[in-house]
Amino acid sequence: MEGYQKKPIIKAFGRHEKDTGSTDVQLAILTRRIDALNEHLNFHKHDYHCKRSLGALIGQRRRLLAYLEREEPDRYQQVIEKLGVRK
Repeated sequence: MEGYQKKPIIKAFGRHEKDTGSTDVQLAILTRRIDALNEHLNFHKHDYHCKRSLGALIGQRRRLLAYLEREEPDRYQQVIEKLGVRK
């Protein structure tokens, strides 16, 4: 994912302009990458390297969601509604 693709995500989910490390921003970027890999796999079903990467990204997102749910349940609800992700 290129920098120009991340800027709108950071602007939408970040707490301030240069916020790239908060859990919300990380989840939004991971979700965008997961969506892109899903689109790729619709056309290239036998790209096993991509399937493995997709599994790793999904696991990372699951861990971040669990962390956010445990630490800040209110923000967790907002993020999953905004992203359209369910646990």
